[in-house]
Amino acid sequence: MLRDVSPKVLRKRRSAAALIALLLLVVFQVVALGGDNPTPETVVEQQVLSESAEGLEIATEVLDTLEVKGRAPKTGYSRSQFGSGWANIDGCDVRNLILARDLTDTEYGSDGCVVLNGLLDDPYTAAEISFVRGKDTSDDVQVDHVVALSDSWQKGAQQLDKSTRTEFANDSLNLLAVDGPANQQKGDSDAASWLPSNKSYRCRYVARQIAVKRKYSLWVTEAEKSAMQRTLNACKDQPLPLTTPASLLPSGARNTASFLATSGLTSPLLSSSYLDTPRSTTPGRTKISSSVESGATVGT
Repeated sequence: MLRDVSPKVLRKRRSAAALIALLLLVVFQVVALGGDNPTPETVVEQQVLSESAEGLEIATEVLDTLEVKGRAPKTGYSRSQFGSGWANIDGCDVRNLILARDLTDTEYGSDGCVVLNGLLDDPYTAAEISFVRGKDTSDDVQVDHVVALSDSWQKGAQQLDKSTRTEFANDSLNLLAVDGPANQQKGDSDAASWLPSNKSYRCRYVARQIAVKRKYSLWVTEAEKSAMQRTLNACKDQPLPLTTPASLLPSGARNTASFLATSGLTSPLLSSSYLDTPRSTTPGRTKISSSVESGATVGT
């Protein structure tokens, strides 16, 4: 546990982890781009669902680096400002890629993309939810924008260009498969007005929001920062999520990237999930988490 390590040793470990993560990110970019001059569309596609290599940074420390400002007007906001729905990666939409990442015991359609059913260990409610695709059942599990699109619009996203907002809306760092009713209850709330009912997940939830806001240069309100600080008081050593680009993970440990490969798709873009425990293995699909996330344990 991080709390058992001296501050001096922890700082050294953080520095080493951050350096390794940076080197991995550079190598990943070189491999992915291959020295070519990609089109703007290719750049966006290569960034979609990519995880940031944050290093073992402590959430409370990063929170203190975020700008604190009042909420801007919602004027001009629409879902289309963040792209036309879910992005498509080599023939598979982001919603199904996230379901494939977060669910276990999954069954797929003949195209190898559409998730027909599976089990969700819901982080927001701690309930186990059986997902069955269908007109009346698909919404039982929804894909949440951890930092809601509307909230981000009022806290800096309207100043981003359209391609960056599209990346934001499809970035797996900001996406979780969750209980549908809990997601509807959350709406576009920030941490000041909504936290998961599953208290053991709150530290990780807030840490993820902080990581997203730092990545996209979004600010927090005073009330939001205070709520985050209160949550993190119970887990002062809570780190930000840390993942490795999937193309650099050992074969068989690539989670969603493994799903793409076994589906006959070729995209090298997807990195590992932020789940806390190894995922189950189903025939033909290795579901292994390679995240580093400690602690106790589809937004608008």
